Amino acid sequence: MTLKLAIITPGGDAPGMNAAIRAVVRASLKEGWEVFGVYRGYQGLIEKDIKQLTHRSVSGIIHLGGTILKSSRCQEIKTEQGLKKAVSTLKELNIDYLVVIGGDGSIKAAEKISKYLPVICIPASIDNDVYGTDETIGFDTAIDTAVEAIDKIRDTATSFERVFVVEVMGREHGFLALSVAVASGAEVVIIPEIKYNLDKIAKKIKQDKQKGKSSEIIIFAEGAGNVEEFALKLETKTGIPTRVSSLGYIQRGGSPSARSRILASLFGEYAVKLIKERQKNKVVVIQNNKIYHLDVKTVIANEKQIDSHLLSILESLG
Repeated sequence: MTLKLAIITPGGDAPGMNAAIRAVVRASLKEGWEVFGVYRGYQGLIEKDIKQLTHRSVSGIIHLGGTILKSSRCQEIKTEQGLKKAVSTLKELNIDYLVVIGGDGSIKAAEKISKYLPVICIPASIDNDVYGTDETIGFDTAIDTAVEAIDKIRDTATSFERVFVVEVMGREHGFLALSVAVASGAEVVIIPEIKYNLDKIAKKIKQDKQKGKSSEIIIFAEGAGNVEEFALKLETKTGIPTRVSSLGYIQRGGSPSARSRILASLFGEYAVKLIKERQKNKVVVIQNNKIYHLDVKTVIANEKQIDSHLLSILESLG
């Protein structure tokens, strides 16, 4: 039976999305199915911005950052009217499955669509905040990008004997910040999940200074508060020059790492396998280096927790 698939990459982009698109398209075409790309995320789905994809459509994209299908922030999909428009578009084209490549918010919207049409979700987000999976596509690349920048910042921090507070992405969760902190050898991490104690941090920095430490790096997740206010208060308490460096959107861009490309290829191929088995409304995940799947309802009903062991490692080594 010939199936019709649509692929969409809504929400924030992540390095490796193109590798996932490529994997889904090529594995699907091998099965003799038709594949369509939805451009500009859920907004494009509502506005019927859809084109058929071929082998050539995904040629030479595995190394590219971002998403060839583009994306957008779509508030309309959160409304009943917007949802009906999206579903109407899919049914008008006789789409059998919608493959959603995105993060937590994208999967929540996909769950609503799943009430009308089968969906398969592939977690792709630099935030790594999707429940049930150890890693999301793009997370590894974002860590590498941030660490490379922080290594350079530390050179200046050491030269001027300053404290640098480096702001990384993470509006609601600190998964990226924590991993970046461990990988960069940072002394402190500030994340939304844990209320920080400014006096305790200031005391540690002053003690480090007395021991001869010439610089300090603090990783600050953007959702943990106002980074400028934090830095100003810290400088006042320690008397040590404190500067802020916000890495911003460079964390979402760039060529995906080999790990992100491989994970994307594994997720994409597995998504097609699920469709071949006529599985419905699943999220592809990886746990303990094994690829399998969870129900989309299970994923959106639970919240991923911060790795307490990784946090204790940072506290011990930092």
